[in-house]
Amino acid sequence: MTRSYDEWKAAAAAMEFDGRPVIGGVRVAARSGETIAKTNPATGEVVSQIHACGQEDVDAAVAAARAAYEAGEWSRAGAGFRRERLLAFAGLIEEHADELALFDSLDMGKPVREAAAIDAPGSAALYRFYGEAIEKAEDLIPVTPPGSTALVTREALGVVAVIVAWNYPLEIATWKLAPALAAGNSVVVKPPVEASHSTLLLAELAIRAGIPAGVLNVVTGRGSAVGRSLALHEDVDMLAFTGSTEVAKQLQQYAGQSNMKRLALEAGGKSSNLIFADCDDLRLAAQKAAFGSFYNQGEVCSANSRIFVERSVYPEFLELYAEAARAYAPGDPLDPETGIGALVSEAHADTVWATIERARRDGTIAAGGTRPEINGSRAFIEPTIVTDVPADHEVHTREIFGPVAVVAPFDSEDEAVARANETPYGLAASLWTGSLARAHRVSQRLVAGTVSVNTVDALGFTTPFGGFKQSGFGRDLSVHALENYTDYKTTWMQWG
Repeated sequence: MTRSYDEWKAAAAAMEFDGRPVIGGVRVAARSGETIAKTNPATGEVVSQIHACGQEDVDAAVAAARAAYEAGEWSRAGAGFRRERLLAFAGLIEEHADELALFDSLDMGKPVREAAAIDAPGSAALYRFYGEAIEKAEDLIPVTPPGSTALVTREALGVVAVIVAWNYPLEIATWKLAPALAAGNSVVVKPPVEASHSTLLLAELAIRAGIPAGVLNVVTGRGSAVGRSLALHEDVDMLAFTGSTEVAKQLQQYAGQSNMKRLALEAGGKSSNLIFADCDDLRLAAQKAAFGSFYNQGEVCSANSRIFVERSVYPEFLELYAEAARAYAPGDPLDPETGIGALVSEAHADTVWATIERARRDGTIAAGGTRPEINGSRAFIEPTIVTDVPADHEVHTREIFGPVAVVAPFDSEDEAVARANETPYGLAASLWTGSLARAHRVSQRLVAGTVSVNTVDALGFTTPFGGFKQSGFGRDLSVHALENYTDYKTTWMQWG
């Protein structure tokens, strides 16, 4: 059911927040007794106190996960058992979709309309996808010499740690949790301190769905305490992460310093969008470009924030792009008519705004470039289009993680590809062309985990998502994500 602005505000006012972690199936207080005030970035109001966990809490959560794994009620249960409980879990997520959406909206500022219509239902559907997929997985019997048989099976790794980014708290948690749980692992999740509540609710819903206590634990707190402790923990078998490249590199070091745990790292991005003059619909390309760069306040790791346009259509595209950007005007996240919401915090907005001011000094602000105050908060920034800056300017090279995009012309296909690949990242890219030959030729040359042709930032449950270069390794989504959380075991039987 679609709610009105007043209905969303009333529902938000009635929300109850509990910032305690979930360990062994129950809410517990952090051992330190410390909490972190959590504000709603759209209003500046303190909505909750997140418990600041430390090493003792991490140890307790890992011990609960290990005990659950060794008990075997989940890890050694049949795939059909796990399937039924993941399907029940998905149903409960749908029942609580509005509550989950409000948690994410009030925590990190995204429009509640999108969280309720896309993030929550999509998360429920993904648990169903992996619940069904794990029951249909097949083992192998390879050819061996006479008198022997070898069975090759995929086995769960054990205790998996998950560190979640704040831009899509519910969805990113689900991208990791669904395949990890489906495969039979036990999990300890560190949600972002900026947006912990939807993950905490997930842990409660998991118990209600019949997933045994200790299989899904949530430890709240700062990355420097909880994330570091998980990455260094000797009894964590694998760690999955979404976040910055800087932190991903640190996690690699921690894994090497401890037990050489497996890693799957989805890190930063600075994705390109190439618009060729033979594009069939330049207006659609501009509209999709605005979506690709400004949706979710531009707080998207694969945001197409570097747009290169063939010179002959550059002026027309720039005009259409600026027009399309107006659909993403910032507003109250609880208003269903809002284009984009608040950035995750005023401090983050300060950083994004400083980048815009430097771009204003060094180039041209072709559209946007304002910072409105809404509901007394300065965490809102109008979608901003930058032009006329040099290729080595920070708006070309640095992941800004806000509603800021740079547009530049190119004169040849080779130049377009070179500019697109001129980045340490390799998460995603898009291109627009009416030529099938060019679509194949250019997409093959682009260094990116996903190349979207005549659309932007395409993804689905059946296709893997992840990057090359400093965007990390391992893949989310699709059946390939199960490879992050399992490994092959060979059982060789000899009788002759």
